[in-house]
Amino acid sequence: MDNKQTICLLNDSFPPTIDGVANAVLNYARYIERDHGHSLVVTPQIPGSDDSAYDFPVVRYPSIDTRKLIGYVTGYPFSPEAAHETEAQHVTLLHTHCPVTSCLLARQLSEAYDLPLVLTWHTKYDIDIANAVKSRILQEGALQALLRNVNACDEIWTVSRGAGENLRSIGYEGDYIVMPNGVDLPREKVSEDFVIETTSGYDLPSGVPFFLFIGRLMWYKGLRIILDALKKLDGNGIDFRMVFVGGGGDEHEVREYSENLGLSRKVFFTGAISDREKLRAWYSRADLFLFPSTFDTNGLVVREAAASDTASVIIAGSCASEGVTDDRNGFLIEENAESLAAKLTVLCGDPGRMRAVGKCAGDELYISWEDAVAHAYDRYGAVIDNYKSGVYGRHDPIRGSWLQSQGELMQVLGDIDAAGKALRRDIAETQAEVETSIRSMRNKAIVDAITTGYEAAESLKSFGKDVKDTIKETGEELWEKLDRYL
Repeated sequence: MDNKQTICLLNDSFPPTIDGVANAVLNYARYIERDHGHSLVVTPQIPGSDDSAYDFPVVRYPSIDTRKLIGYVTGYPFSPEAAHETEAQHVTLLHTHCPVTSCLLARQLSEAYDLPLVLTWHTKYDIDIANAVKSRILQEGALQALLRNVNACDEIWTVSRGAGENLRSIGYEGDYIVMPNGVDLPREKVSEDFVIETTSGYDLPSGVPFFLFIGRLMWYKGLRIILDALKKLDGNGIDFRMVFVGGGGDEHEVREYSENLGLSRKVFFTGAISDREKLRAWYSRADLFLFPSTFDTNGLVVREAAASDTASVIIAGSCASEGVTDDRNGFLIEENAESLAAKLTVLCGDPGRMRAVGKCAGDELYISWEDAVAHAYDRYGAVIDNYKSGVYGRHDPIRGSWLQSQGELMQVLGDIDAAGKALRRDIAETQAEVETSIRSMRNKAIVDAITTGYEAAESLKSFGKDVKDTIKETGEELWEKLDRYL
């Protein structure tokens, strides 16, 4: 583009919440501001956020803290303040990285200020919905609402071809452009001294093959395949070490499964690590990165490993395998423990092969955020030109009935959150009473406190049932409204 444009980036998560999409938005904003034009981030308010250190403005709109329920805050996207602040920045293009709440706000801004709208499809949202919502009716309603948001955007980008095919699988019939994300790690290993300092707390003998996984510890990332394969290697007398870096909803079960397999002497867990230099140290120390996931749509960790010349073992045909040639810049396996165990057995006896393929991975798979954002910014120019010339047609407007339905849903979430806080206070007070009674050894007080605790537990069960019923009834009513009004 000949002149500097102001790009508004919207997403439901942003630091201090850390996930892959939040990291992508942060890097888009940084490199647009540094190298190309101007950036503006619009995202929900989150307790503890501090945006003062950024070189670009961040607009936070109202939200309800539902992190204990769903892991994220729930933003209320119809915010006049956010709209006015966005207009004041003279935005020329809107780029939403989430097809849900952020897309609703982006559609509103696009309609109000006559701006082109781009959506990046990052992950398999249909699977996220299925995991979060058990009702089939609610799942179908959520996917239909999500698809309406996608169809209302001017241009759709996906982070991989596999992500694009996932989008097609939920009913999208339009075109899309593959716009890969970059890696925010430099293309080099860290110093040997820093590797030793970072990894010294673990039994990692020199010359023993060392495997690594970095990411959220969720079963759907292929972690059972890894552990079952390592059990086979251990049973065959092959020495190795494996480190899992990360936390997540399944962390306790994954650790327990590893212990039950008798792998505690060879498999270690560090917990979550946010320091990027320490992560580089782990990548630099590893002989192989194990990533047998078919869930992830991009597999940025494969390219992060490549930044340190570390090759990955991945599932053939997965999104993470795009651009990977077996035994050239990575290693491909079938989606089972037997295939992984067979591959690792061969490679444990050929360390030179692991190093050579790792070097090729660095040369051929690595892409920096600097290059990725430069490519995206060039495309912004084409989107703006197409929009001005009428190529995309008119936007599908957001109707007032959706605003009312969204408000009702926010009220329900607020009621649930308030009730939960009140119940947690009751339980905390009961626990304090028990502890006080034990210290004073007043038997009657102990009995009374235990009785109160039992009543609180029964209230908790009843509260959980009420919450489920409320969500089900309210959700079904809202989806009926969506079908009528959207």
